[in-house]
Amino acid sequence: MSPNPLAPDWLLEPDDVDALDRSVWSHGARRGDDGVVAVAGVRATELVARHGSPLYVVDEDDFRGRARGAKEAFDRELGRVGTSAIVYYAAKAFLSVEVARWVAEAGLRVDICTGGEFAVAAAAGVEPSRMAFHGNNKSLAEIDRTVAAGIGNIVVDNAEEVVRVAEAAARHGVVQSVRVRVNSGVHASTHDYLATAREDQKFGITLADAPAVVADIRSRPSLRLLGLHSHIGSQIFGSDGFGEAARRLLALHAELLVDGPVPELNLGGGFGIAYTSVDDARPLDELAAALADIVAAECARLGIPLPVVAVEPGRVIAGPSGTTLYTVGTVKDVAVTVDEQTGETAVRRYVSVDGGMSDNARPALYEADYSARVVSRASSAAPALVRVAGKHCESGDLVVLAEYLPADVVPGDLLGVPATGAYCWSLASNYNHVGRPPVVAVRDGASRVIVRGETEADLLARDAGLD
Repeated sequence: MSPNPLAPDWLLEPDDVDALDRSVWSHGARRGDDGVVAVAGVRATELVARHGSPLYVVDEDDFRGRARGAKEAFDRELGRVGTSAIVYYAAKAFLSVEVARWVAEAGLRVDICTGGEFAVAAAAGVEPSRMAFHGNNKSLAEIDRTVAAGIGNIVVDNAEEVVRVAEAAARHGVVQSVRVRVNSGVHASTHDYLATAREDQKFGITLADAPAVVADIRSRPSLRLLGLHSHIGSQIFGSDGFGEAARRLLALHAELLVDGPVPELNLGGGFGIAYTSVDDARPLDELAAALADIVAAECARLGIPLPVVAVEPGRVIAGPSGTTLYTVGTVKDVAVTVDEQTGETAVRRYVSVDGGMSDNARPALYEADYSARVVSRASSAAPALVRVAGKHCESGDLVVLAEYLPADVVPGDLLGVPATGAYCWSLASNYNHVGRPPVVAVRDGASRVIVRGETEADLLARDAGLD
């Protein structure tokens, strides 16, 4: 059979439509002898029968293992070159009270960017001193609250924040540690909306302006400079971009050392993961080793001592640990013209599920690719090109832009979309008045709810028209 001309060049027709790509699915995901996929020993059919669908499923041991692995990798590699590491979990990837506890138990600190994230981490028992506060427009109330609580450090994004943080610290009689978010100008190879160090965007202070901001920080007795901070983007494969950012920041770091201590350097996060079989995500061990070598070599070249190096992985911990389960509602074949001159058409099969852009906004926001498999049974049918669509009133409401599923996919089948642990629940909405799905953690053959799903009653409870 010739390939469907509507398939993107990268998408290969699978030899086995039931196979689970180990680079994409969580460690605990396995298809059983009866064809049903289980995660950490809990069958997809049982999960949906108990908790409903759509359903976010987090493989707890996978998440915990990745958190520990990140800490161990950076501790080991930075220790190898003669310094130490600080690893922050980027809460924006996915945060709940239970997740914050897992992260803390793994020895990671927590990187937050709103008062809400601070509240969740604090409710989990994370000490404020083990948190860092990001954001390009922190409110006065957020700054005051976190400074009063003893936040570990605040990443100042602009000159105005220096004044605001200094005043809050003086008011509470503390010396507040701060970092300076520097826009390094490194153009990361990622979607434009995920690139956060280019010149024309909202984050950070330019390399040229940073010395004046640092001088202002050093002039204020209520502030202590920890060092510089960089974040070049998200879903980045390889270490080249991080290496170039490190070199640019260390040049400025060396300049700043002339007038005082700069004990740390924060290289941010953004390490990529595999969403499809063709994504070539480097193991975190390799990235940690590469970054350690780059920092060590550059400090040697500049003749400066090695700083403590901080990083902020989030997606690489949460992303692969999560799977979203959906129920198929309708299946529809659409003839699409592929050659206007000859009138040749090809068939795209739309498989519509009971969720969509309200539980995973990334395909609509970034044209992000995902994988999918039927998880409620096995199939011997030939592969068919499909587009997994959501239930919302938007033509762009797509969950998986292109995938091969068995040609006999029918209403009632359960689909599993792997690698949805990061930025899916975090970006979820109530569009079309759909309640956000629950999140369940699975471990050792058991499941438990860690974030309750929303009901129609929850939605109506906020509507003041009923008061």
